[in-house]
Amino acid sequence: MSIDGDTIGGGVVVDGVEKSFGAVKALRGIDFKAAPGEVLGILGPNGAGKTTTVNILSTLIAPDAGRATVAGHDVVADAAAVRRSIMLTGQFAALDDALTGYENLVMFGRLMGLRKRAARARAAELLDEFDLDAAAKRRVGTYSGGMRRRIDIACGLVVRPEVVFLDEPTTGLDPRSRQGVWDLVGGFRKHGITTLLTTQYLEEADALCDRIIVIDHGVVIADGTADQLKSRTGGSYCEIVPLRLEDLPAIVNALGSLVPDANRLALTGDSDRLAIPAPDGAKSLAEALRRLDTAGIELVDIALRRPSLDDVFLNLTGHLADGQDPS
Repeated sequence: MSIDGDTIGGGVVVDGVEKSFGAVKALRGIDFKAAPGEVLGILGPNGAGKTTTVNILSTLIAPDAGRATVAGHDVVADAAAVRRSIMLTGQFAALDDALTGYENLVMFGRLMGLRKRAARARAAELLDEFDLDAAAKRRVGTYSGGMRRRIDIACGLVVRPEVVFLDEPTTGLDPRSRQGVWDLVGGFRKHGITTLLTTQYLEEADALCDRIIVIDHGVVIADGTADQLKSRTGGSYCEIVPLRLEDLPAIVNALGSLVPDANRLALTGDSDRLAIPAPDGAKSLAEALRRLDTAGIELVDIALRRPSLDDVFLNLTGHLADGQDPS
């Protein structure tokens, strides 16, 4: 997929935004920025305030306090200009199943103010860009999940936006369709379109986002690149998997001072591996391997690993991200 046309700019600034629903404070003075062309990931557990944030920025609801601008327009004072500058797509495609893909695109073009001829021409361009030519005359109700997501995003691009909000855009998609959406986000970045992405897949945020903010209980509790957030969780570590589980105590004894007390205490009767800090990276791994070899302990695997975004999320919020398997 690609986006043709000149590079365009936009950005998002959120300053002290608050929002309550009755006695529930959804946002408690949230602050962040997204630069033109930046892909900003918004992560957080259920009820953290992610959807409320997106709804305010897309003018679906108004903040109680604070200020936010999207593509240079105030979301309260100039809401109409904000709506003309954005694309918002959610987990569920907002399409007319009774119309064909082509007819949906033309309809969106007309709703966005394009003349009939221009709307038809733009529909043809987008069907080609999104590899949907063969399905152009089929009712959208017959489309697969991946095709529906592509036509939904294409409808949002009939008039090119400055800021894109993608709310869990790949939920339920197969790997090929998910990769297609990932490629599209790369196109947004190339053309200077600011993208705010909420996702339940932490590997997606790791792969796509230039920067990530983590929201919990209505405030931003972390902000940085994926590598910066991972460094907050801890450095590299060695993961050691013995050939025989009963060798775990012998491994702890052989490694001696390399195993902190906290790691020893973390071992249970169900443990099948041991993790130890690796402050010197490969040198730490080599020293652990030397000691285990001297003790004659056979291993299935020993590897140097870095914290994942799952580790970051668990460390910051105290539980796994939405949709993550706790096993």
